[in-house]
Amino acid sequence: MFYDKAKIYVKAGDGGNGIVAFRREKYVPEGGPNGGDGGDGGSVILIGDKGLRTLVDFKYKPHVKAKKGEHGQGKNRHGRNAEDTILSVPLGTIVKNFDTGELIADVTEDGQRVVVARGGRGGRGNARFASAKNRVPVVAEKGEPGEEVTLFLELKLLADVGLIGMPNAGKSTLISVISAAKPKIADYPFTTLKPNLGVVSVDEGSSFVVADIPGLIEGAHQGAGLGHEFLRHIERTRIFVHVLDLTPVEDKNIIEAFNTINKELVLYNPKLADKKQIIAANKMDVSGAEKNLELLSKELEGKYEIFPISAVAGTGLKPLIGRIAQLIDEIEPEPLYAGDEIKIFCEPEERFTIDREDGIFVVKGKEVEKHFAMTDFNNEEGVRRFQRILKVMGVENALLEKGINYGDTVRIGDLEFEFVE
Repeated sequence: MFYDKAKIYVKAGDGGNGIVAFRREKYVPEGGPNGGDGGDGGSVILIGDKGLRTLVDFKYKPHVKAKKGEHGQGKNRHGRNAEDTILSVPLGTIVKNFDTGELIADVTEDGQRVVVARGGRGGRGNARFASAKNRVPVVAEKGEPGEEVTLFLELKLLADVGLIGMPNAGKSTLISVISAAKPKIADYPFTTLKPNLGVVSVDEGSSFVVADIPGLIEGAHQGAGLGHEFLRHIERTRIFVHVLDLTPVEDKNIIEAFNTINKELVLYNPKLADKKQIIAANKMDVSGAEKNLELLSKELEGKYEIFPISAVAGTGLKPLIGRIAQLIDEIEPEPLYAGDEIKIFCEPEERFTIDREDGIFVVKGKEVEKHFAMTDFNNEEGVRRFQRILKVMGVENALLEKGINYGDTVRIGDLEFEFVE
């Protein structure tokens, strides 16, 4: 099966905990703190792989979790950092945040790396908190939780040329004779059930990639036929080769078929109207096709270049391939998304927000929640340190500005406590 969409949940590894420990040596009655730091958790990283063609791997692995960092140990021994979890995706994969719809990345290069969930930082051991005023700290940090996100992956094939046209126009036959692609070919509609990619060699060291887009019919942009499933795969192409079946059949309107396909492209994405398009007038080996070619030339003269071919007989292909190669050299590839459309990972946000819910003051924010998660609330000194952090961040003053009174309840994460002077 050809899978070009996937929904996956990824969770980076949590950082390891720092520990509270002290030197225990003979003849050293008051050894200092030597609790080590925890190791960093592993991140989840997507990497572009030119050898992949579909997202099928994620159908069987929709949940991905990176490993946690190791906890610190005594004698200032730091926990080991966890290895990152690497997920390979085919080139042309769009990565979005499933919940917000924000664009995270467009993977278009082999080896391109995208960190989609960062591993948590390891907590600091008590040796890191020693100072001239506090020579025997009994506080250590817990590891920072790794980031988690649900991703939507969508594959939009990387190809230089898109073959478009009605079912049975001869697109599959054409790609099979000009490249090494081996699509299924028959004389009934919707033979091709997935896009086919083929590499066309022009001369030594020169080639281009062609994509055969199946199932385009009227109403494709709204879900008719199979086209709505595959229209996304022509958005990256530099030029279109519109394959028209010139076989003379009663009640068959060549111009109407041509206009129908172009209308569907524009309705799906108006930007597609700006792409260069040439016409491959196919099945010229059939008797009577010349009359349709005359009609086509008369209607579209000066608007489109027309190349009479027969994919089955192999005639007229050399001029068509030569012109395609020339156009590819002339037309620069355009990025699918502008730079400002891609969300910058870990972009700045408000340090905290305060809302009132059922009389409780709820403090939220990535930075506040990080310090909350890294605090050991069973450790009295750790609790006092967390309170100092909130004060330095301005949370205390912000609560007073919101109208809090001493004795009111404050909630951070899953902890509720009383606001006291």
